[in-house]
Amino acid sequence: MLTLNNLKPSEGARRDNKRVGRGPGSGRGKTATRGHKGARARTGYSRNPGFEGGQMPLHRRLPKRGFTNIFKQEFAIISLSDLNRFEKGATVNRAALLEAGLIKATDAKVKVLANGEITTAVTVEVDKVSAGAKARIEAAGGSVKE
Repeated sequence: MLTLNNLKPSEGARRDNKRVGRGPGSGRGKTATRGHKGARARTGYSRNPGFEGGQMPLHRRLPKRGFTNIFKQEFAIISLSDLNRFEKGATVNRAALLEAGLIKATDAKVKVLANGEITTAVTVEVDKVSAGAKARIEAAGGSVKE
């Protein structure tokens, strides 16, 4: 009967550890499978990612490109079709969009783009609205306050 006290892996499922550095008779004595000299033969060796044996690594040989614009503004994008979920006459601002789950609390600014169609008349109060979106909102009977 199989119980916890006599559990063991099936035959051939596990191998004995390779015992290195135990004399010439073992076949793995002397250098203990580490080759001859060099950093990789030493204890505690761990190669840095990108290390190429002292040659200038590829990530340092390649030129730098581009830059990061410190004035770049990130906008959370809202489509016109997303605004249809609000009732007629509702004010769509940051708080309302957050409550509806259309933006995250971490989003810095909000912009409405003219993707899709809008059928409800709503008042939109966000950071930016595209010209096409503004025209469609006003055509649907709504208004835009930036």
